[in-house]
Amino acid sequence: MAFNQELEAVTQAFSGHGVDEKSLVTLLGKWDPLERESFRKKTPHLFSEDHERHFQRWDDQYVRLLKHEFVRFKNAVVLWSMHPWERDARLVKEALKKGPNAYGVLIEVSCTRSSEELLGARKAYHSLFDHSIEEDVASHIHGIERKLLVALLSAYRYEGTKVKDDTAKSEAKILSNAIKNAHKKPISEDDEVTRILATRSKLHLQAVYKHYKEISGKNLDEDLDDLRFKEAVQCLCTPQTYFSKVLNAALRIDVDKNTKKSLTRVVVTRADIDMKDIKAEYHNLYGVSLPQKVEEVARGSYKDFLLNLIVRGG
Repeated sequence: MAFNQELEAVTQAFSGHGVDEKSLVTLLGKWDPLERESFRKKTPHLFSEDHERHFQRWDDQYVRLLKHEFVRFKNAVVLWSMHPWERDARLVKEALKKGPNAYGVLIEVSCTRSSEELLGARKAYHSLFDHSIEEDVASHIHGIERKLLVALLSAYRYEGTKVKDDTAKSEAKILSNAIKNAHKKPISEDDEVTRILATRSKLHLQAVYKHYKEISGKNLDEDLDDLRFKEAVQCLCTPQTYFSKVLNAALRIDVDKNTKKSLTRVVVTRADIDMKDIKAEYHNLYGVSLPQKVEEVARGSYKDFLLNLIVRGG
């Protein structure tokens, strides 16, 4: 391989989600000082020239980002190896530490797990942190989201097949009226809306979702302006669409490190659950297969690990 081709391969190894360890070992590892200097001079997005002192220095911000890329594979392996209860408990704890921008993870955990899985996460949280999820959410979150999040994380939903269609239709009307009157009373302050979303079975809520569209002509989540309520409805009623959108956002090159982390979280937590359905919905929404997109964007062992999990999901 000519040096220019090697240079391109090493540059690509640093670009994307994760790093291409093989290229760094086989190519960068054998370069002599002049070749490494040429690499530094030809990658101004990685190195800047100190003209006064005559050397090239790493861009500090890129080094910080690169540290996250090197540990992405390790983090995926650790998360995959965890018991699902511990995994969810730690995801909740991390989201609380990060603040409002991460509260979508709380919605995700509370609304896409089964009743037993959510109960297990609450048990694991007790073991790991000597607090309950509910008390930490209530004490850390002081905004309008607190009531909804505590209710969702406290839920233990009925998971049988029985749905009372008349009740579902009635509650669809309740939601429709609440949304129409949101200018008078915000959705976040409506106890009936929170009750419906936090206590009803997922099958019941899917029936509500269907009746709402019959009433209003639009999907329920489309009419909701409050982000947390919108996310809750998506996770409860159309989880494959929700996860596809999260994955698509995470697979962009120009996103922040927290958004990128969603790729690991979703693939790891859904690989044994509904990855087949997520892959079908992703292809339906974006016209490209999820494995193909991961192949394009991810690098190295991290890419290989993600693809294995996606394939095992059916």
